[in-house]
Amino acid sequence: MATEEFGAAGSNGLGQVSENNNTEFPAAGSENEEAPEKDEDQKEWNMEKNWGFSLEEIFGLALKFFKEMNGKAFNPTYEENLRLVALHKQISLGPYNPNACPEVGFFDVLGNDRRKEWARLGSMAKEDAMEDFVKLLNSCCSLFSPYVTSHKIEKEEQERRLREEEERLRAEREEQERQKQEEEQRQREEEERRKQEEEERRKQEADRLIMVEQKQQIMAALNAQTAVQFQQYAQRQFPDSPEQQQLLIQQLQEQHFQQYIQQAYQVQQKALQRQQDSAIRQTAQLPPPHSNDPASVKNTSSQSDSSQSQEHEANPKPCHLFIDGKPGDVAILAPSMWTRPQIKEFKEKMVQDAESVITVGRGEVLTVRVPTHEDGTYLFWEFATDYYDIGFGLYFEWPNTANGTSTEKTGELVSENQETGQTEEEKGNSESQTGSSLPHVNEVVPVFRRDSHEEVYAGSHQYPGHGVYLLKFDNSYSLWRSKVVYYRVYYTR
Repeated sequence: MATEEFGAAGSNGLGQVSENNNTEFPAAGSENEEAPEKDEDQKEWNMEKNWGFSLEEIFGLALKFFKEMNGKAFNPTYEENLRLVALHKQISLGPYNPNACPEVGFFDVLGNDRRKEWARLGSMAKEDAMEDFVKLLNSCCSLFSPYVTSHKIEKEEQERRLREEEERLRAEREEQERQKQEEEQRQREEEERRKQEEEERRKQEADRLIMVEQKQQIMAALNAQTAVQFQQYAQRQFPDSPEQQQLLIQQLQEQHFQQYIQQAYQVQQKALQRQQDSAIRQTAQLPPPHSNDPASVKNTSSQSDSSQSQEHEANPKPCHLFIDGKPGDVAILAPSMWTRPQIKEFKEKMVQDAESVITVGRGEVLTVRVPTHEDGTYLFWEFATDYYDIGFGLYFEWPNTANGTSTEKTGELVSENQETGQTEEEKGNSESQTGSSLPHVNEVVPVFRRDSHEEVYAGSHQYPGHGVYLLKFDNSYSLWRSKVVYYRVYYTR
């Protein structure tokens, strides 16, 4: 009970009971009658604003301070002590009820004074009693306000730490959520990447298998076409070594396949170029070129050539490439060309035959005329040079029916003039041939510079008919050096 709780404080003011017993505190009833009733929310807001604590919190601090510090840190007066004890009873037990309270002895002065002070509070509300307790304690003790301030600072620090902890936890949750989302996104991207890679790998594998199958089909057709000539060529090179013959045949077949693919691509590009040129001429409304122009002869068959090339690309089973010519001419198959590294052995063998070694002067184009043989079906050629490259091309000259057939000597050499580009024979007979047409010549292999000083260049071509092959060794680009050429030409059935 309050008598036991605050006995020390009450005993400190016993000497002042008779003197100060008449000191009056405003009665709770008179205050309620004289002043308007206070708004509970406004009172709560005022306590929060003034102290930084709610009414219940600031009363708890005040009660704790009073119990711990009364008689130690501060000494309230007897009347203040009675008032504080009465307010505490009013808050904890409610208004004074004499029937519910045990009687106090006549000589218990402190108990009687406390009960009288409690009774004077009347029906004061609990919230009003709390507010009066805090105000009275603050007025009678100057240490209460710093005490509350310290607790306020501690409360704010706790709230700050709590907010920081909540913020940290919220940040951790957000970071975990972000990492989880990033991990899920990474897993999805990784899964998508794996799927794409697997799909690309399957596609590449399917394309590779298709290309391998197509290559096998093309090489099978090409090998069937060139089996006899490659076998004959290999037997000539290695007559006593079947293993080397087989190895050489495999190399020749691979080179022949690469050449076929390259020429097929060139045919496709030429057809595309012709279509573009035709579209440009139609757009510009240009007249077609003269019919006697060799370029026009080649361009007039662009549609048929392009259609033929498209058919060959779509169905590679025949595996024949043809050279452009006049419409109605005999179709000329594309040649087969390859190289081999045994250049030293080839030169040593060719040196034994004086006619197999020729010298092409500086700025000179030397033509070797080789007529077709009545017992042959293929022409083979091989050549190499010393130290430097040389230009090489192959042409086929059809017989001139107007002048009759003339006999040709195999290996006949004709030198062309660098400035005019005519052979000496053509230059001498140009006037006599004005009334007759020149023989028709088809280009089989265009003239290009070949690195024949590094490896042996070889090739074969199927006879398109009876005529003369023109092997041109071109040194017209060299103004200072002559070239020594080792060559060999033969036919097979």
